[in-house]
Amino acid sequence: MSDLDRQIEQLKKCEPLKESEVKALCLKAMEILVEESNVQRVDAPVTICGDIHGQFYDMKELFKVGGDCPKTNYLFLGDFVDRGFYSVETFLLLLALKVRYPDRITLIRGNHESRQITQVYGFYDECLRKYGSVNVWRYCTDIFDYLSLSALIENKVFSVHGGLSPAISTLDQIRTIDRKQEVPHDGAMCDLLWSDPEDMVDGWGLSPRGAGFLFGGSVVTSFTHANNIDYICRAHQLVMEGYKWMFRNQIVTVWSAPNYCYRCGNVAAILELDENLNKQFRVFDAAPQDWDKALQVPEMCVETYTSMQTLKVYLGATSYALSTSSYVIVMSTERFKMNAGIKRRTFQKTSTRLLLMISIA
Repeated sequence: MSDLDRQIEQLKKCEPLKESEVKALCLKAMEILVEESNVQRVDAPVTICGDIHGQFYDMKELFKVGGDCPKTNYLFLGDFVDRGFYSVETFLLLLALKVRYPDRITLIRGNHESRQITQVYGFYDECLRKYGSVNVWRYCTDIFDYLSLSALIENKVFSVHGGLSPAISTLDQIRTIDRKQEVPHDGAMCDLLWSDPEDMVDGWGLSPRGAGFLFGGSVVTSFTHANNIDYICRAHQLVMEGYKWMFRNQIVTVWSAPNYCYRCGNVAAILELDENLNKQFRVFDAAPQDWDKALQVPEMCVETYTSMQTLKVYLGATSYALSTSSYVIVMSTERFKMNAGIKRRTFQKTSTRLLLMISIA
């Protein structure tokens, strides 16, 4: 068994790689991704997947439903990281599969494949917790810059993470973008990763996200006609039913993170296209979660990172310092399971809140 195959098997068990292995894997991936186009050609049959957001066990469920790579040809539409508890293992497994089977899995960039966004929504902190430094985060975010911006399946299905841009009317304009950079705050590259279709908009509208645009059915019709494509497939928005068609089946949203953020209660979907581009959606529920593994505070965190701010970031709760050796964490009772792995703890439960004292002496 090669080192790469061993690493893939290790990652499938949700076991992170060594920092040196991550660095080497990212360098290999960079050599492959740099050769891909901003509009990467993908052959059918192919299975299209939407947002994953670090929900590793749900991604394993996706592979159970859709089949393992390389037997199944996959196209992932970005947002591999943030919000979920296993962004490191999720992204590295997909990256390792890309290196091992470069022609059987395509990864394009989402708005969360960004240095700025990952420092807010979890990936940065996860890397820091699991490795004790931000080096792995740097390796991965450097790779983000090399991910394709979109894909074109058999010249007929345009796939992108977010949506369209008023600065882009043809696929050739996307091909001219210099993608090897942090996601800009505006402009064509930003719009592709951030924009959303909207029934109530005729033409273009301001996005409540603060980046990208809202676009209506007339925009989609013009784009599909100008580029001779059948429809647009995108992700980026939570869909409770897993997928959603809009504008007379000219654009479809595919969402692949079931029970998003472990609380939304949605199902997920993947879109299978056969060699003739016939469509079949496969809908699936969330997988059982390993809460103890996912949510316990690592011993390194308890013993080394003794600042109130670190515990606050890790637990996502309001922290109050009692002394140099203990803290109280105030959280809703629904977050109780998130702290099942913390040692030396006491609880005081009220009707809607939970006080958790952690001793780190």
